[in-house]
Amino acid sequence: MKPTLLVLAAGMGSRFGGLKQMEPVGPNGEWLLDYSVRDASRAGFAKVVFVIRPEMETEFRAMTEAKYSDQLEIAYAFQEKSDIPIPVENLESRVKPWGTGHAVYAARESLQSAFAVINADDFYGAEAFEELARFLEREETQSQQETYALVGYRLANTLSPHGTVSRGICRSDEDGNLLSIEEHSEIGRTDDGAAILALDAAGQPVELAPDTLVSLNCWGFPAGWANRLEPLFKKFLEERAHEPKSEFHLPAAVHALVSTGRAQARALPCNAQWFGVTHREDLAETRAALRKLAER
Repeated sequence: MKPTLLVLAAGMGSRFGGLKQMEPVGPNGEWLLDYSVRDASRAGFAKVVFVIRPEMETEFRAMTEAKYSDQLEIAYAFQEKSDIPIPVENLESRVKPWGTGHAVYAARESLQSAFAVINADDFYGAEAFEELARFLEREETQSQQETYALVGYRLANTLSPHGTVSRGICRSDEDGNLLSIEEHSEIGRTDDGAAILALDAAGQPVELAPDTLVSLNCWGFPAGWANRLEPLFKKFLEERAHEPKSEFHLPAAVHALVSTGRAQARALPCNAQWFGVTHREDLAETRAALRKLAER
């Protein structure tokens, strides 16, 4: 079966101040998502599944079906805080769903083939989807020690000149095996542009090299992998459901499965330039970059 593209589009866009997934950024009013769907279709993906919030459905479904129905099969999944494998107390007091791992879990019934996971509001470049398509066709992806993939980007290609960003800092061995991902926040260049500073997971200031490999939530998984999340999600809920802002992160789920020895993860370096709209001020530069891309 040809692979599926899973698009995480349920985010609130709180720092941006609106639904940035549906913001026109291309020279003809394209969304960033339009480029991802087109590039994935050209790379050999046959289906796209959008994870959205129920209140987005009417408008989002109408617009995406008009745009993409002639390119690939379309399906929708809903990320709701009540979609959990065990009951938890005080669920009504929680505002948001349970994070990126939960978003993949929410789409479990629509993922019958090997699949890639991306954010709706990032521009990944055609190279990323070509790498993922090749990876998802390999036998090792489905073997007994199944293999996952993370497309990693060079940190310098993912910064915003208009404010700091958060990134998962990747560590891999010389053979390309992914060893860890540690979330860093407040990442940005110094005023003179000479260095890139950040806060690590413990909140301590660190300096990062420009070619540091970072995660932008661009993953590849074997068929049926979303079902592997249920026992991990249950454990998370048992331990942290009482925390109103706790999140079941996708990288943490990958790490938990790899640590058992029954799975491994590969880092696939990508030299493409990332475009995104973390801050509203990023819009002008993203539009200019996409206009140049269209001209080329």
